[in-house]
Amino acid sequence: MNKHHDTTGPTDDQQQITLRGPAELADALPYMMGYHPTDSIVMVALHGDRGRFGGRLRLGIPRSPREWPPVAEQLAECLIEGCERRGSRPDGIVVFLCQDPAEGETGRRVMERLRPLAQRLRTACGTLDVPVYEALCISDGRFWSYCCPDTRCCPPEGNPLALPGTSVMAAAAAYAGIQVRGSLRDMEGRLRPWRYEKAAAAEQLQALDATGAALVPRILDQDGRDAVREETVRLAEQLAKRLADGPRIMEPAAADAQDDALIGHEEAAAVILGLQDRETRDRVAEWMEGEEAAPALRLWRALSRRCVGAYVEHSAAPLTLAGWVAWSTGDEPAARVALGLALEVDPEYVFARLLHQACNEGLDPESLRRCLRQERDARAAAEARAGSGAPAAPGGRSGSGARAGSGAGSRSRARAASGARTAGRRTRPRPVRLPAAGKGGSGPRPGADGPHGAVARARGRVARRSGGRGSRSGR
Repeated sequence: MNKHHDTTGPTDDQQQITLRGPAELADALPYMMGYHPTDSIVMVALHGDRGRFGGRLRLGIPRSPREWPPVAEQLAECLIEGCERRGSRPDGIVVFLCQDPAEGETGRRVMERLRPLAQRLRTACGTLDVPVYEALCISDGRFWSYCCPDTRCCPPEGNPLALPGTSVMAAAAAYAGIQVRGSLRDMEGRLRPWRYEKAAAAEQLQALDATGAALVPRILDQDGRDAVREETVRLAEQLAKRLADGPRIMEPAAADAQDDALIGHEEAAAVILGLQDRETRDRVAEWMEGEEAAPALRLWRALSRRCVGAYVEHSAAPLTLAGWVAWSTGDEPAARVALGLALEVDPEYVFARLLHQACNEGLDPESLRRCLRQERDARAAAEARAGSGAPAAPGGRSGSGARAGSGAGSRSRARAASGARTAGRRTRPRPVRLPAAGKGGSGPRPGADGPHGAVARARGRVARRSGGRGSRSGR
């Protein structure tokens, strides 16, 4: 289960439409989320007498029923407190439980199996004095209401969902330019590592092993570490340009297959391992806007799929970069999916936690973009001074990769904002790897105005304005 939930807030410029009854609520769900949530709990806050949609939250359904009581309490508390931080306590909540039937199972059986979870969620919200107006189960193309006892409108066999594109919500979404991009499972499939049965997965695993053995001796040496950083950035630039120059394919599966074919196993391994260094990752995070953004996003998705076998935790870096670029370019649903997966493989990955919380709290990514532009400009100025023989600026290093400021200060602010533990990793057998990004990695840190500090300060400003405490991470 992904312990890190997705939350979104309302926007002021959305077209207002009226939804009447469970059928229209069920049909509206994918348009609210931007995709069809699968295997998910979705909770939506309602405000005012007319039930205006507010904050919303998504979490994967826990597999074990033993987890349902604490998860229900945490979700209810998180959604209600999040709405309060944004300025308005919800007057009610709508709950959706979305899960496809297992083999040999019917949609009705799914509904009955999840009924205790629905009741736990209703009780948890009621304990906080916020009623659940409606709780729906969506499965196998049908929906059921846990709240309506009238079999005339909510029969035991359920009601069929509206045909795609035939509802009032579909018409309003089409008018507003809102797209539903398949299911959550489809979106995650573009980011998850190749399966073992894929022939190329074994070849990629061998390349990762061989590349790691070659890079580790170099990374242990300071000069070699700097050289690896520069090589990683240059290779990533070459791969992004190669992807940008390829034919443009709109169909997601075909586009991903083309990107996979354009990247060699050794090339992918070198960049994946290089991104485990935090400074390298922050350097390539600068490719977040303009013409650089689209090929960079394709590259990070492709590299996430290459983190096969025992290297799955290495995908936290490219997944976080994919989430960052998606958020920076305005694709919040894709950003939440990528950042959620990054936290699924490494719950303590600090940069992903900060970005995930900032995205969920509706912060403007421009503050982080501005920070990264400043870092790029400072590095270019340092390189120019080094080329001209001028002395380096105080607190910086001449040559490429120059950074100013205190890394310790940046790390302390990140810890204070996220509540995360940044020292150490979970102890278990793993392949040889470079020092991990976001975990006290090697080499000089970006300056005090680096990405971690920028996100932490932005979240702090929101918390101070709302008079509430910051969002708790890991929830």
